[in-house]
Amino acid sequence: MQPISQISRRQILQMSGLGIGTLALPFLQDTTRADESTDYNDLRARPSHFPAKAKSVIMLLQNGGPGQMDLFDEKPELNKHEGKIHSEKVEMFQPGSEFNTLLGSPFKFKDYGRCGMRMAEVLPHIGGVADDLCLVRSMYNYHNNHTESLVAFNTGRIFPGRPSLGSWITYALGSENHNLPVYIVLRDPAGYNTSATLLWQNSWLPAMYRGTEISTSGTPILNLNSATPLPPEIQADNLDLLEKLNREHQHTFPKDSRLEARIQNYELAARMQLAAGQILNIKNETQATRDAYGLEKPATRGYGLRCLMARRMVEAGVRFVQVFPDVINGGTQVWDSHGNVKTQNETCFAFADQPTAALISDLKQRGLLDDTIVIWSGEFGRLPVSQNGSGRDHNRNAFSLLLAGGGFKAGHVHGITDEVGYRAVEGRVSVNDLHATLLHQLGLDHDKLAFVHHGRPESLTDSVVTNASVVNDIVA
Repeated sequence: MQPISQISRRQILQMSGLGIGTLALPFLQDTTRADESTDYNDLRARPSHFPAKAKSVIMLLQNGGPGQMDLFDEKPELNKHEGKIHSEKVEMFQPGSEFNTLLGSPFKFKDYGRCGMRMAEVLPHIGGVADDLCLVRSMYNYHNNHTESLVAFNTGRIFPGRPSLGSWITYALGSENHNLPVYIVLRDPAGYNTSATLLWQNSWLPAMYRGTEISTSGTPILNLNSATPLPPEIQADNLDLLEKLNREHQHTFPKDSRLEARIQNYELAARMQLAAGQILNIKNETQATRDAYGLEKPATRGYGLRCLMARRMVEAGVRFVQVFPDVINGGTQVWDSHGNVKTQNETCFAFADQPTAALISDLKQRGLLDDTIVIWSGEFGRLPVSQNGSGRDHNRNAFSLLLAGGGFKAGHVHGITDEVGYRAVEGRVSVNDLHATLLHQLGLDHDKLAFVHHGRPESLTDSVVTNASVVNDIVA
């Protein structure tokens, strides 16, 4: 008789449950295959599912929700009927006293580029790169509060606890530069924007795929160098000993990805001590480049520097870079124009317009735009009715976003909202559709990219529930 220690799990199930064991067997086999096919726990570059149009992403996230009818989606009927009661009762997050009164846009629109893309006159720099943009006017999200919508825009679902888009992409494709983190976050050194670190979590993906914050002011990477400098040979001996101790400890907990991430992070830190300084040093940039990003002007200096650093990161092989807007007077969601559409938006135009256009032009000039996706978007849009007399409340039913590079159609406008911009009505694109399309441009099948968590294959789009699909109309 075969010793019990040599009997496999499958054999035990077959011998000891008959029908029950047989029912369990297919599940065990499927789980094993899924584990073997998706068990990535390193930063090595990996092939995509099929030929890719893009290899890196820069997300310019505009916390607060820019108003689509004030920037990218002109609505003459809205201006025509300003002051009248809207026929459809809108969904308000912070109900005001205006009782569904329509509010026109304070900004005029004009045609930009050879494509004739119509956008607000207060965006002359972004308008200047219109022929490189794909403007999607028919986006929608699932919640009208900032945190839930931001989490959904970054993870696909409104509840925290799922991996971010950047984590999924870096998990699938690995890194092209072993001297830098694969996923980098650039925020205003003055503070965190709304939802903060919730937006770059790895969740149950291996810990090394979490976003790494790099500061554009002061010490770029905290705790990278020792407070007390050590001779190189002593530092090397310390790191060798640390690796041996960590590997020994790892044998006790082989399934804990945090240990592998910790080991690899120490190794990455050692390499970054040599490489990061060169990447983060912009002294070699020309004056023309500095002027293009607005580094010499107070209004654009901070955001311009983060956009320039994003270009340098993807140029160095970083896979995913997330850039956050300015924190102005303590405001963590600067595009949130509840009070005054005109003045609050003008504050945002002042820091965002020029650097955004400079980034796209710079990438194009260097031959990087073809395989770099640039996303410019908030988490939702604004309502067509007034709040507090001259402001707008949140709107999950319609918003606009910009895409550039990475195989997206250039000089193209997709989707239509209703006559006042309240609801996306044609060519509707959910945040999950957007994620499926972004993955597609990176050569990834959103249904095949999965990770087994608690015995269930999890994916970014979860298309069985969300019905996510690639938006073929916006890709070239």
